[in-house]
Amino acid sequence: MRPDALTVWRNEEVRKRLSWYLSVMRGRVPPKFKIARLIDIGAEGIDEIKVLEEKELWRLHEKGRKNFLSLWKEAKEGSLGVKELEKLEKPKVSFLDLKAELSKRLTDPCRLCERRCMVRRFRGEIGACRLEGTAYVHSAFLHMGEEAPLVPSGTIFYGGCNFTCVYCQNFDISQVQPRTGLPVTSELLARIQDDLASRGARNINHVGGEPTPNLFVIVDSLRYVRANIAQLWNSNFYMSYEALNILLDIIDIWLPDFKYGNNQCALRLSAVPRYFETITRNLKVAVEWGDMIIRHLVLPNHLECCTKPVLRWISKNLPKDKILVNIMDQYTPLHLVSKYPKMWPDIARRPRYEEIVEARRYASELGILWEPIS
Repeated sequence: MRPDALTVWRNEEVRKRLSWYLSVMRGRVPPKFKIARLIDIGAEGIDEIKVLEEKELWRLHEKGRKNFLSLWKEAKEGSLGVKELEKLEKPKVSFLDLKAELSKRLTDPCRLCERRCMVRRFRGEIGACRLEGTAYVHSAFLHMGEEAPLVPSGTIFYGGCNFTCVYCQNFDISQVQPRTGLPVTSELLARIQDDLASRGARNINHVGGEPTPNLFVIVDSLRYVRANIAQLWNSNFYMSYEALNILLDIIDIWLPDFKYGNNQCALRLSAVPRYFETITRNLKVAVEWGDMIIRHLVLPNHLECCTKPVLRWISKNLPKDKILVNIMDQYTPLHLVSKYPKMWPDIARRPRYEEIVEARRYASELGILWEPIS
């Protein structure tokens, strides 16, 4: 155990801002997916929802959410603990079953992220994420290098990504060979999560690559997970609104990357269109549905165009008393930047000490809490 993974919880603000996650971690309340598993949507069997049109599934989803919010409120207030939840009757078709079906519908044609490439992935077509209709796990282990409140984190690295970052540190599984990992079914992925929980994981950390293209397997796997363990979404946050809508009721803590302060840098360095408006939309919604630690990686020469605009937006648009921000200093020119530095001269070096100091000074000036986890 990293010492700061224990001492960080002495910080009153960390406990306050990560209160739901802390309660799940300590076993005081059930994780959200366990609540979703006990919400009855009124169907007699899975086959009944499989024949419904997608529009009708979303109508049932809104109905199920109302019941979910009622139970989640009880859990947050302390009147619905793990033992109380286990006494509730299991429905024939749950809110989580419905989410699993919707996730599959969004995968073929694919609308899981804002690229909306509409590829028929279950027919073997390859999407913008470099994946077809299979999820591939490249590694799953207790990660000791994440933010202190998350360690040890039961991290699952999925293949594929909807970004093409020229400096990607996981380029082998995200861009080069995303489909060479272990193909996983929902049941196998659930066993992986239970194993990580049994070994002391504080959370299940869905990452990659990028977890969003693998949403259909991840959501379905939660129907089989036995452990009462927090679900963490470690993502570039470029998911479609529909995908985010599915995640809201099952993710306990969000770990979004907020990379760029403008669309131009996002397009040039990650080949991503409509970046800023998509990320900020998703952040505004997600912050109301779980605890959040925002990651921002400081890029060299990008303080004025990216770091400061990102921090300003966070300060102006998100409740500063609810979030933590990790201002990350570990950028290294990898992947294509290391091979062709003259093509990206602005990011062909490590950030200078002065750049990191200025980024963190500016965050403090804006009233952003970063010190406990950066």
